[in-house]
Amino acid sequence: QTAAGLKVYWPFVMTALIPVIITMLFGRIFCGWICPATFIYELNTNLAAWLYKAGIYTGGHRFDRRLKYLVLGIGLVLSAVFGSVFVAAIYPPAVIGREIYYAVALGGFGAGSVFFILTLLFDLLVARRGFCRYLCPGGALYSLLGRYRLLRIKRDPAGCNDCSKCTAICEFDLD
Repeated sequence: QTAAGLKVYWPFVMTALIPVIITMLFGRIFCGWICPATFIYELNTNLAAWLYKAGIYTGGHRFDRRLKYLVLGIGLVLSAVFGSVFVAAIYPPAVIGREIYYAVALGGFGAGSVFFILTLLFDLLVARRGFCRYLCPGGALYSLLGRYRLLRIKRDPAGCNDCSKCTAICEFDLD
């Protein structure tokens, strides 16, 4: 919003400080616990597991994770150039919020629902959690802020037998 308006809108900055401060303390909490798309992507992961058990291979491709930073950068530049919040067009929480509004207030869905379905298909057929890992501009921003977090998850070597089961089931591909 700030990039699109080319000025600082203080009520927005004050509101944005809440997730920024939480991210600086705990890391990418928003992606795992608050993002409304995460629940839907988790259901999609379950569908992929069922399909795999049925003998249908789903996507397991991997891409360069830095791609999401490029998406964020391009979105911010486009927002500044055209004066529109381009990042919100592909940011899942914004898309879901808009589509719920359209469904309730207008009795239908917009183009965002098609985009969101395409992200689900990308996750299912191309790369597991692909949109979140490789394309989400919000995830890129939270990832940048989360690098400097104060609190981190640490493995307790005394209680760990290095079985790697936690790494194998982690939805966010943490080690």
